[in-house]
Amino acid sequence: MGCVGMENKEYFSSINDVSKRLDVPAHTLRYWEKQFPSAIKPTTGAGGRRYYRAETVDTLVMIKDLLYKHGMTIAGVKKMLRDGTLDSMTGSAVMPTGDTVTVGDLNEVGIEKAISLLERARNLLQ
Repeated sequence: MGCVGMENKEYFSSINDVSKRLDVPAHTLRYWEKQFPSAIKPTTGAGGRRYYRAETVDTLVMIKDLLYKHGMTIAGVKKMLRDGTLDSMTGSAVMPTGDTVTVGDLNEVGIEKAISLLERARNLLQ
């Protein structure tokens, strides 16, 4: 659904597909591109259409969770990106404490640990 580039085994999702998956308007994704240019770099196709790699979609999911679920500000997420505490390439969050939560850890115990780490990160950034 909405993926191109299968012959290269690299999958791209259109901005509309990502917008639906994240349940945010496409204009929000474009805004986040401007706010987080080092982390969100869509590929542009014919006519300037935006296509996102799977890693970029994972980063967008993390950014949305930090902003919407955990109440962080854009400035807070920018600081995490700048400090390297948000590792978008591996799909894991590395907190200033040195703890790491990977996507594979997200069972019931892993989710609780991730929430705890995010709360500590938010407290550090406030």
